[in-house]
Amino acid sequence: MEDVTPISGAPRKGASAKSAASHNKAAHGPTTFDRKELDAILRVYGRRVAEGEWRDYAIDFLKDAAIFSVFRRTSEVPIYRIEKRPKLARRQGAYSVITPTGLILKRGHDLKQVLRVIEKKRLQMVD
Repeated sequence: MEDVTPISGAPRKGASAKSAASHNKAAHGPTTFDRKELDAILRVYGRRVAEGEWRDYAIDFLKDAAIFSVFRRTSEVPIYRIEKRPKLARRQGAYSVITPTGLILKRGHDLKQVLRVIEKKRLQMVD
């Protein structure tokens, strides 16, 4: 049999080679958070660390999901998991916040809206 070369499609008209390469990478590589998503997550995380409520985090990049886990203490189970599942992007939304028991607190298409569920409401006493 003769050598077979794989067929690679050319990018669509108006699409850059970079976007075509990232599309192919997404199909085969792990799911990751991009810079904007990590920035939004780390803003919330930083505020809660400053308040002394959260102490540690872990990031997992799996084939079908990217997971940011938040811990109160290092040795505990995560108190929240912020997940990105691109397969659900057209349905309920790619982003979700999940409790340790598996309860989905919020799911949606916009990460900032989803993260609002774990933002602490600041209540002030009025004299």
